[in-house]
Amino acid sequence: MTIPEPTGVHPAWLPPEAFRAIGSRRTLVLGAGLLVGTVRDEVARACAAYGGALRHPGVTGDLDTRETARGDRADGAFDLVFALSTAQSPPDAVQAVRERSRRRYGDAGPGIGDEGFLIARHDGVTVVLADEPAGLLYGLFHVVRLGKPAFGAARPLERHRPAMRLRMLDHWDNVDVHPVMGQVERGYAGGSIFWRDGALSGDLTRVGAYGRLLAACGVNAITVNNVNVHATEAHLLTDRLGDVAAIADRLRPYGVRVHLSAGFASPIALGGLPTADPLDEDVREWWARTTERVYQAIPDLGGYVVKADSEGQPGPFAYGRSHADGANVLADALAPFGGVVHWRAFVYNHRQDWRDRSVDRARAAYDHFTPLDGLFRGNVILQVKHGPIDFQVREPSSPLIAAMPATRVAVELQVTQEYTGQQRHVCYLAPMWSEVLAFRPWGPAGPDVARIVAGAAADRDDIGTEHDGWTADETGCLVGVSNVGDDPYWTGHPLAQANLYAFGRLAWAPWTDPGAILDEWIDLTFAPAETGDAERLRRTLHAVMDGSWRTYERYTAPLGVGFMVRPGHHYGPDVDGYEYTPWGTYHFADRDGVGVDRTRATGTGFTGQYPPPWSEVYESLEQCPDELLLFFHHVPYGHVLHSGSTVIQHIYDTHFAGVEQVAETRALWAKLAGAGPVPPDVHARVSELLDEQLRCAEEWRDQINAYFFRKSGVPDAHGRRIP
Repeated sequence: MTIPEPTGVHPAWLPPEAFRAIGSRRTLVLGAGLLVGTVRDEVARACAAYGGALRHPGVTGDLDTRETARGDRADGAFDLVFALSTAQSPPDAVQAVRERSRRRYGDAGPGIGDEGFLIARHDGVTVVLADEPAGLLYGLFHVVRLGKPAFGAARPLERHRPAMRLRMLDHWDNVDVHPVMGQVERGYAGGSIFWRDGALSGDLTRVGAYGRLLAACGVNAITVNNVNVHATEAHLLTDRLGDVAAIADRLRPYGVRVHLSAGFASPIALGGLPTADPLDEDVREWWARTTERVYQAIPDLGGYVVKADSEGQPGPFAYGRSHADGANVLADALAPFGGVVHWRAFVYNHRQDWRDRSVDRARAAYDHFTPLDGLFRGNVILQVKHGPIDFQVREPSSPLIAAMPATRVAVELQVTQEYTGQQRHVCYLAPMWSEVLAFRPWGPAGPDVARIVAGAAADRDDIGTEHDGWTADETGCLVGVSNVGDDPYWTGHPLAQANLYAFGRLAWAPWTDPGAILDEWIDLTFAPAETGDAERLRRTLHAVMDGSWRTYERYTAPLGVGFMVRPGHHYGPDVDGYEYTPWGTYHFADRDGVGVDRTRATGTGFTGQYPPPWSEVYESLEQCPDELLLFFHHVPYGHVLHSGSTVIQHIYDTHFAGVEQVAETRALWAKLAGAGPVPPDVHARVSELLDEQLRCAEEWRDQINAYFFRKSGVPDAHGRRIP
C-alpha cells in the first residue's frame, strides 16, 4: 500500500530528491510481508520519478513475476537488492554477502535481530540482507541516507542493529482541547495530527506520512494521547478504541506500534468500580478483561503508559499501595499479549513548603523507587526523566538510572522544547542528549547511561562505529516527548525538525556524533547538490545549530540552577517566578549568594544518591563542574569558578555573550536568502523566528543581569550597561 502524501506539508527529511540514488537504479526486492511491501512501494515510487526499474518476485521466488517502473528488464542485472535471509535462489551477490557474513560471524550468524540488517557491495551490486521485514525497511532508509555513496566502488560488510529495542515518542496530545494546555500539552507546533476538537482527525493522511518519517530515523513506537489522561482521553481504552485502531492502521506499514496512555483510576472512571486498589480482585479482573478487548481491536498494541501519584494524577498511594503494586496489575493484564507498561518515575511533592530547605524535589524519584527495585514485573519499564528535576537546559543525570539494577529502565528525553525555547529558538538538542547518554555513573571504568538502559553487554566490537556498536539484550528503551503538531513544518520551527530526527538516530545508535547526525539531516532535508552552495549551506547550518544548545544556556538560567521561567507557560524569563511556590524549583538567591545546597554535609543530601566517584565530585565545591555548580551548591557571588571568573561576572559575561551569538546566528541565516537549497518559505519562517529569539534573548539578558546586580550590588567588570 503506497502511503499518500499530505498536501501543503513540508516533506522534512524525505523529499523526493532524497530517493534519486535509489530511483535511478535497478532494484530487486526478495521477500514477503507488510513491511517488505512498504519497501517495494517506496522503491516503486522512486523509480517512477527517476527512471529506475523494480522487480519484486512472488514469495515462491518466481522471477517471471515482476514489475518495472520504466522499461521491462528481464536480464537479471541489478544495482540494488533487498533480500530476506530466507529468500530462495537469490542472485550471486546475495549469496556472496551471506558467505562473507558466515566467515565473519560464524555459523551462529550476525545476530542482527528483528530490526537489524547487513549491507555490503559485491560485484557492482549493493545488497541489504535482513532476517525480518523490519530489517529491510530500516535498510531501505539507510540506503536513502547514504545516497550515491551506497553505490560506490566498494563497501565492506556492515552490520546495523538498534541499541534500543523500543525507540518511542510520547505525544502529550489531548482529544478535547484542554482549557489551559490546549490540544497538545507543551506543544509548540500547532494542534494534534491525531485529534481535532474532541474527535479523531477526519483526514489521517498526515499520520501515515508521520509514520514514514519516524521509520526513516529509526523510531518504532508512539503513544497517541497525553500522559495526563483527562475524561475524554480515558475512553480511548474502551468505547473510543476504534479511533486508536484507525491510527494504528496508518502507522503499521512503517513498523510503528501504538501505545496508549491509561489513567490509573480507569476502573472507577470507566468500569464503575468503587475502587482502583491494585490489589483488589475486581480491579485486577477489570484490567484483564479491558486489556483483552484492547488487543482484540489492536493485536500489535505496544502497551500502556501511566503517570500515577504525580502532579495530581491518581495512583496507588491513595490505597496505601506501592508503585510496584500499581504497575504490576497492569503488567499482568498485558503479559498474555506481549505488552509492556511504561510507569513514569516523575513522582514528587508538588505542594511543598518553599520555606523548608530540607525538602528537595531532586531527591524524590530515587527515594520513591529504589526501595522497589526487583519488585516490578519483567514487562514493566520504569520511565525516568534524564535529569532529576524536569528537562532543564542543564541538569545532572538522574541518579535513579543507575540505582535500579533489577528493573527495566527507560530514559525519557524532551524533544518538544518546553524549557529550551519552545520551538521559537534554535536549540539543537542532540549534543545535550549525547552527553546524557555518555554519562558514566560509576566513573570512566563503568558503563554509560546508554549501555545501562540498553542492557548492553561489555563486549563491544568496532567501538564508536555505527554498524556494530554493542550487543543489547533486546529490552532497552529510549523515550522522547514529541515536538510534532499539525504545523506545515511539523515542528513549528523548521530547524527543530533536526531534534526529532536526531532523537531517532540516537535511539538507534547512541554513540553517533551529533554533528554527523546534523549532516545527515541537512543532506536529506535540503538535498543539496555537490556545489559551492551546498557546502556553504552545510557550513552555515553547522554554525547556526552546533552550539545552539550552549548558546541558549548562556542567556538563560546560569550554572545549572534551572527554571527562572514564567510560571505556567514557561516561556521567557521570570527569575522569581517559581521561587515562592510549592513546585520545588528554587534558586535561593539572596544578597550574599545563589544556588541550592544539595550536599550531604550541610544540605539536602542529594549528592549521596550518586555512586562514587560522582557522589564525591558533586559534594566537593572544588571538584564540582562549573556548569552544575548552582545545582549542587549555594555559593557567594564572589566564588571563583574553574574558569577563573567569579560567579557574578560569569552571569554577566555569559548573558551578554549569548545575545551576541544569537545576533550572529541571525546574520548568518540572512546570508542564505536566495540560496538554492533553502526554499523561500523556509527561509522566511526561520528569519521570523530568529527575530523573536533575539528579542527574547535580550529580555533574558536584561532581566537576569539586572536581578543579580540588584541582589549582589557587584557591577560588571567591563562596565556594560545593566538596566
